[in-house]
Amino acid sequence: MTVVSPIRVLVVDDSAFMRKALSAMLADDPRVAVIGTARNGEEALEKIPALRPDVVTLDVEMPGMNGLEALRWIMDQYPMPVLMVSSLTEEGARETIQALEFGAIDYVPKQLDGVATNIAGIQHDLLEKVVAAAGMVGRVQRRRSGAETNGHSPVIGCRMTSATIAATRGSKVVAIGCSTGGPKALQDILPLLPADFPAGLLIVQHMPKYFTKPFAERMDQLSAIQVREACQGDIVEPGVALIAPGGMHMRVVRRRPTDVEIELASNREGLAHAPSVDILMESVAEVYGSRGVGVILTGMGHDGLEGMRAIQRSHGRTLAQDEASSVVYGMPKAVVEDGCAQKVLPLASIAGEIVNMV
Repeated sequence: MTVVSPIRVLVVDDSAFMRKALSAMLADDPRVAVIGTARNGEEALEKIPALRPDVVTLDVEMPGMNGLEALRWIMDQYPMPVLMVSSLTEEGARETIQALEFGAIDYVPKQLDGVATNIAGIQHDLLEKVVAAAGMVGRVQRRRSGAETNGHSPVIGCRMTSATIAATRGSKVVAIGCSTGGPKALQDILPLLPADFPAGLLIVQHMPKYFTKPFAERMDQLSAIQVREACQGDIVEPGVALIAPGGMHMRVVRRRPTDVEIELASNREGLAHAPSVDILMESVAEVYGSRGVGVILTGMGHDGLEGMRAIQRSHGRTLAQDEASSVVYGMPKAVVEDGCAQKVLPLASIAGEIVNMV
């Protein structure tokens, strides 16, 4: 009988209450062992070489050496999976997006509005992401290029031009769904699309309120296409990527014969994820039929499975990220095992295939 060693976690947070709360949440799971805590970035850097954790949870906002500075040192000296613990504020969101560019695997937003029950609400998410991060041990690479050191992830290959796009432009919209690992995956896809990309892009990335707008702004800076957070009534148009706002569901509706609009709604359905990939993709299947493309990237769970089924039934095109390049092979796995992914490709090939499909 094989004995599986627990995942060794170092918890870094300047709040004694948060260190205790996070440690207790993690210790609840037999798969995880908290091997130490640190009060700030400096103490974390002292403990990492001695403790050699499998995963580090790292607070973003700390006095002295903050989480971003500590993360850059960790990724330079001891590359390992790091989960950021971020406040649910716009500033916390911007810093977290930057941390993902610096090499953090993912983040866990913490509730700061008062009571212990709010903080305990992140336990399930925290445990799932620690286990997923542990699966990345050995796959986290030390940053080498100057671009990476400045917070910009390198793009493999060169940006495509309009000359690479097929003359037939039948598909008019691409719907993309992702969760854990999605921000980095999108950063490897969107900058490769040409400014005259001949279809609209609609994106659901599981993120809370305050996070989607800074993320969209950062993707817009890196991309030739326009990228922005979606607003009620936006028109779906070629060369523009609209990212669903955190906490809101995004659908497409045809108000006029020539225009398809964005409709945003609160989570009246009580779904586990808002925004929901399924809700977006099912509306795409209904409105666009065979002119829609569905893409499922890395993420936990199976959000997007029903949506991809709907796109397949409407004779649209479907594509999923492969297991080897996924941070978490949950959402793509559900689609692949169901048989509703026409193609399964590594992340490096997905931008090119999206261009081919439209």
